[in-house]
Amino acid sequence: MAHRLRPVGTGFVGSAPVRLVFERDLAAAPDPVFRALAEDVPGWTAWFGAVTLARPTDGGAGREIRLRGGLRFRETVLAAEPAEVYAYRVDVTNAPGAHALAEEWRLAPAGTGTRVRWTFAADGTAPFRVALKAARPGLARAFRDAMTALDRRVTA
Repeated sequence: MAHRLRPVGTGFVGSAPVRLVFERDLAAAPDPVFRALAEDVPGWTAWFGAVTLARPTDGGAGREIRLRGGLRFRETVLAAEPAEVYAYRVDVTNAPGAHALAEEWRLAPAGTGTRVRWTFAADGTAPFRVALKAARPGLARAFRDAMTALDRRVTA
């Protein structure tokens, strides 16, 4: 059953009760990485293994995302600054125990490539927060694999 989450802004990424931060350097330059994140939303299914459906909504102001295992999200884009940051919050999800969720993808030049920092920010019930912290190694692996696939995709 889907439920509406508390609307949060970009500041939530720095103040959420649970913040999982992952970082990786890519060979690809910031511009094509940003385009893959923010402009080619349907392309997420090609490089982020957990994503089974990704499509923009509301003329690009939102997204609909489905993950393996049946999780669903309707999101609002909070920031889209070319080659710098792409952030969104979850408005509606079927994830039990979630009260607020936001993600930020921050890009920075790293030599001729890009340093990608993904922050997953969340609030929810105590069991939800514990489960997210326990999921950190799996999310780290998913991020690493996604960044490897994304780098191949945008440098091909």
